[in-house]
Amino acid sequence: MNTAPLTVKRALISVSDKRGIVQLANILHQNGAEILSTGGTAKTLREASIPIRDVAEYTEFPEMMDGRVKTLHPRVHGGILGRRDIDAEIAAKRGIQWIDLVICNLYPFAKTVSDPQCTEKQAWEQIDIGGPSMIRSAAKNYEWVCVAVDTTDYESLADMITKGGISFDERKRLAAKAFSHTASYDTVISQYFSQTALDETLNLSYTKLVSLRYGENPHQSAAYYGPAGKMLNDTIKQHQGKELSYNNILDTDAALRLCQEFSEPACVIVKHTNPCGVAVASTHIAAFRAAHAADPLSAFGGIIAMNGTCTKEIADEIAKTFFEVIVAPAYDDAAHETFLQKKNLRVLTLIGNIRQAYEYRSCLGGLLAQQTDHSKIQKEDLRFVTEKVPTDHEIADLLNAWKVVKHAKSNAIILYKNGVTIGIGCGLVSRIDSVRHAIQKSTSSLHGAVLASDAFFPFRDSIDEIAATGIKAVIQPGGSLKDQDVIAACNEHGIAMVFTGIRCFRH
Repeated sequence: MNTAPLTVKRALISVSDKRGIVQLANILHQNGAEILSTGGTAKTLREASIPIRDVAEYTEFPEMMDGRVKTLHPRVHGGILGRRDIDAEIAAKRGIQWIDLVICNLYPFAKTVSDPQCTEKQAWEQIDIGGPSMIRSAAKNYEWVCVAVDTTDYESLADMITKGGISFDERKRLAAKAFSHTASYDTVISQYFSQTALDETLNLSYTKLVSLRYGENPHQSAAYYGPAGKMLNDTIKQHQGKELSYNNILDTDAALRLCQEFSEPACVIVKHTNPCGVAVASTHIAAFRAAHAADPLSAFGGIIAMNGTCTKEIADEIAKTFFEVIVAPAYDDAAHETFLQKKNLRVLTLIGNIRQAYEYRSCLGGLLAQQTDHSKIQKEDLRFVTEKVPTDHEIADLLNAWKVVKHAKSNAIILYKNGVTIGIGCGLVSRIDSVRHAIQKSTSSLHGAVLASDAFFPFRDSIDEIAATGIKAVIQPGGSLKDQDVIAACNEHGIAMVFTGIRCFRH
């Protein structure tokens, strides 16, 4: 095993991302290395007055097929893969010269296909063939060769080259990074051409965007990863406040998912991924005030999501209470000035799309995958099953309550009145307990309220429980063996009930 520092006598440079490449190539030239290059990279280096040798000249085989074939040649791969202590004789016989350093990054496939206007033909042309082959060859032969795929490694490479050689440990580290790079690249391509995320083989590629201080608890390490080719600020822009924590990110996602259910002015306050106050109103300030009043005790230290501009008036209200995060599509300048007085408050703008077709969860040493619940229930989807029919106002509240119950942990019960949640029971192991907890948590009179349940009622006991509260209407999936008993209970108590026909468990 050759563990000696590597002196670079010949380097092959072929990069799509040209940031920093001129500076590194200049260091190589100053230290006596010959540089082989291709296409656009060769043009960039020549324009910087750095002497280079075309790969086509070295291989004595021209680039062809619009550049599709240029580095796939034995003189290239032999020069990279050759074992200096074993293959020298055959290399000399075939005119193969050793290539000590490969600097290569790949066609921007992920960036290209992220454009909604991208065609399949455009995607095909961004599938790099020669690049991954060179990278894998160099990474396999890290005993004798160094490979660099990340522009952030150029500075340390330049330093080692200047000081006389690239260490074995650095070559090994960069080889591991290279294999990860090509694996991620192929995974993104696989995902693009896959018909469904529930294929026989599931390939996922995510890049670490930020290391977190810790996970759910201080003794757990954690990081946040995003899809390959994405950056954290492609989705969220943080204007101020402490770094986002693991729990902040989870709660912010939960708040945004729920807030995006509404088209009218809405405010959502979340605590431990469960909603504790949700309201729609004619203005966003009214929505915030109502959402906060729904459960001010639980809202303390929570996460706020809004679907409209946060004004100074709203910021002044928010500043009266401790919150961890506020996320909105925009803020006026005066709102930012107010928030500067709350230096620990994380102020975020949503600038990307968090909508995902599938969601994943680690389980039993493997991974559970499912389609994300993007179902929508409208008035025409409802099945009216009781003698009493809900009024138009009650139907509006029922539909909004259903949007909220989708985002509360099962067993979930939402009490809702005039556009506001007034009682939430969730995460309990029996439905009757969730009903009782929601009633206990209610912050205003239940007279005229509606109730949403994320799954069917297995017995009539929940209806009997709410009979004396003043709740006027119920929305639930239906489908229980005891549906007729539950409907009969509603008829006895003069309560309207509608079935959605779908369940919305959230575990």
